[in-house]
Amino acid sequence: MPKPTRNTRIPWTTFVLAALAALLVSLAAPPGAQAAPPERRAGESRPVYSYDRAVRESVWVEAPTRAGRTDRVAVDIIRPREAAEKGLRVPVIMDASPYYSCCGRGNESQKKTYDDRGNPVQFPLYYDNYFVPRGYAVVLVDLAGTNRSDGCVDVGGRSDVQSAKAVVDWLNGRARAYGSRTGTTAVTAGWTTGAVGMIGKSYDGTVANGVAATGVEGLKTIVPIGAISSWYDYYFAKGAALFGSGPDGLASRVESAEARARCQDVQRELVRGAPRNGDWTPLWSERDYVRDAGKVRASVFAVHGMQDLNVRTKHLGQWWDALAANGVERKIWLSQTGHVDPFDFRREAWVSTLHRWFDHYLLGHDNGIEKEPAADVERAPDQWTTDRAWPPAGTRTTTLRPSAGPADGPGALGLEPARPGTTARFTDDPKLGESDWAAAIDRTTPSKAGFVTRPLARDLRLSGSSTVRLRVTPSTASAHLSAVLVDLGPAVIRDYADAAEGIRTLPDTTCWGGGTTGDTGCFKRTEAKTARVGHTVLSRGWADLGHWGSGTRGRAVTPGTPYTITLDLAATDHVVPAGHRLALIVAGTDAGLIEPASTTPQLTLDLAATSANLPIVGGYGAFLRATAGSPRPPAGKGHPYGLPVPVPKRLQ
Repeated sequence: MPKPTRNTRIPWTTFVLAALAALLVSLAAPPGAQAAPPERRAGESRPVYSYDRAVRESVWVEAPTRAGRTDRVAVDIIRPREAAEKGLRVPVIMDASPYYSCCGRGNESQKKTYDDRGNPVQFPLYYDNYFVPRGYAVVLVDLAGTNRSDGCVDVGGRSDVQSAKAVVDWLNGRARAYGSRTGTTAVTAGWTTGAVGMIGKSYDGTVANGVAATGVEGLKTIVPIGAISSWYDYYFAKGAALFGSGPDGLASRVESAEARARCQDVQRELVRGAPRNGDWTPLWSERDYVRDAGKVRASVFAVHGMQDLNVRTKHLGQWWDALAANGVERKIWLSQTGHVDPFDFRREAWVSTLHRWFDHYLLGHDNGIEKEPAADVERAPDQWTTDRAWPPAGTRTTTLRPSAGPADGPGALGLEPARPGTTARFTDDPKLGESDWAAAIDRTTPSKAGFVTRPLARDLRLSGSSTVRLRVTPSTASAHLSAVLVDLGPAVIRDYADAAEGIRTLPDTTCWGGGTTGDTGCFKRTEAKTARVGHTVLSRGWADLGHWGSGTRGRAVTPGTPYTITLDLAATDHVVPAGHRLALIVAGTDAGLIEPASTTPQLTLDLAATSANLPIVGGYGAFLRATAGSPRPPAGKGHPYGLPVPVPKRLQ
C-alpha cells in the first residue's frame, strides 16, 4: 500500500513572498487587464496581465551530449510584459515535445507558428492563453533533433531528457543560452523565479517523468498525461512485441529533416539496442524512469485513460507505486477514455484544478489542494467519484483461482483452488482478440480458457494493478500469452475503440484566457462518445512464454514441458456491479494488441497452479460477500454486444 505522502515542500517564506508578489501584481494591473472571474477563490492567481502585449521570444539553450559536446535546444517563451516592466519574476509552465512541427498537439493538432522574422506566434494548446495573464511564463521546448533544435532524437534516452533538463537548469541560472541558433550573445532568464512545472500528454509527459527522475533542482511539479514510465514497457510486455517496429520508427517520424541526415548513427543504435526478441538491454535501462523514482523531488499530478491502449496503464501503475514507495506527493485522475487529454474530456473541472495545482506548487498559494482527495475516477461517462488516497484504504491483494466448469461452458473463478491435475486447453488464434473471447465466454471455444464468478450479490471494486500466474505447457517452441479481466454485464461506456477514443468533437468553441489573431485561445468543444456494450474489458496483460524465467532474456521453450510465468496486468479502477460477473480469460495472441509468436501452439493450462492476484477494495471479505449465495449462471447464455479492439496508434 502507498506510504503517507510527504509534507508540502514549499517553505513558509515562499508563501510570504508569493503573497507580496500577488499584492504587487494586483496594484500593477494595467487598465486593459482581464477581469477576475466572480468564482475566484482566495489565494488564486488572477488574469491581471495582458496577453496581446506579452513578451514572445526564442532562445537556444546549450544541452550536454553523450560525446561531451553541446547541442543548442530551441525554446519558445511567452511571458507577461507588465511583470517584466515592474521587475516582478514569474514561474514557468513548460512543455517539452518532439511534436511541435511534425504532428501537432491537442485534439486539433496545433503546431508552432512563426512570423517572417522567426518570432513565435502560435503556442499550441491553452497554457499560454490561460496562464500568462495570471502571472506565469509558458515555455515550449523543441526536444533535441526536432523542429528548430540541434542534436538527435533518441526516444526517451539521454538526449531527450537532457535537452529538457538543460532548460530547467537555464531557468535556474545553471546553463547557458543564446539569442539565436548560431549566435554568441548570451541570454539569461532573470525574469523567472526558477520554479518550473512540466506538463504534457504522451511523449511530452514521458519527458516530464524522465526529467523529474533526474532530481533536477527547480522542477517543483510535473503533470504527466498518458505518459510512459519505462520505454521497454511501451514496446514489449515481458518479451511480447506490442508494435511492429521499435523506437527507430518513432524517431524517424518526429526528427527534423536536418536531424534525419546527420543522426544515422543514432538511428542504427536504436535498432541495435532494441532487438525485436524482447530482451532487456542497456538501451532500456537508460529509458527506465521507475528505477530512479527515489530521485524525484517534484510533486506529481498524473492523468491516464484506463482504456488507453497506446500508453497502457501499466506505465501509470508502476510509476505511481514507485513514487508512493518514496513518499512523493501525488494526485491522480483516471478516466474511461483512451489516449485523451483531460482538456477534452472534463474541460472546466480540469482547467480549474490545474490552475489551483500550479498556483500552489509554483506560486506558493496556500489553497489547500494538497489536502483534498487524491483521486478522481470516472465511473461512467461524465460521472466521477473521489477517494482520499489511491488505491483507497482497505484495498487488499486477493488471490482468485480458476477451476473446471461444465463441458460446454466456462470454468469457475473463486477462492478455492482446482483439484490437482485439472487442466484447460486452448489454441492460439492470432485473428481473435479479447473482445471475441469475452463475447463467447459462456461457451467453450478453442481459442481461449474462460473462468467466471457467480453473478455478484454486491458491487465489487478493483483498484490498482493485478498479476496472473500461469502454469502452461506448449505444443511448440514458442508461444505468446494473454490474460484479461472482464466485467460481464451490460453498460454504457465511453467508446474507447472509436478513432477518437471516447470523445466527440463539436463544431462550436470555448475560449480560455487571452488571444490574438495568430493564437486565439479558442478550442472546439467535445462531449463523451458512448457505446452500449455487453461486457467491458477492465485490465489486460501479455507475455512471451520464452521469458518465463526472467523478464529480461528470452529462450526457446521445449514442447511438452510445463513452464510457470507471471503476467503483469495494467492498473485499473473498476466497479463490477451487483448482478454482473467477473471473468478471467487466458488465451494466446490478443489480435491488434500484441504481435503473434512464430508458431501457433496449443497450450495446456494447469488450473491447480494458476491464480490471479487482484487488488480488491475490502479484500477477501468483500469478494466473499459479493459472491455468497448467488446461483451459477446457465451455461450457453451469450452476450450479443462486443467492443471491437482498436489497432494501437503511434505515441502522440
